[in-house]
Amino acid sequence: MWDIRSPRVPQVDEVEKLLATALEHIPARQLWVNPDCGLKTRAYKETKASIESLVAATGAVRASLTVAV
Repeated sequence: MWDIRSPRVPQVDEVEKLLATALEHIPARQLWVNPDCGLKTRAYKETKASIESLVAATGAVRASLTVAV
């Protein structure tokens, strides 16, 4: 979804857009949102903020789905 080696924390809307793009190619029932193990290379503050963005975006996208997954 983003380069985890970078200290940049992705914004929720950015992750939502990336998930929407993924859903154009992958059925929702097959799309898993899972943080990359590369988070271990980041400081705690960056890791926490990145995961919070990922969780918030995933929740928003799931809520917007109209079909059963």
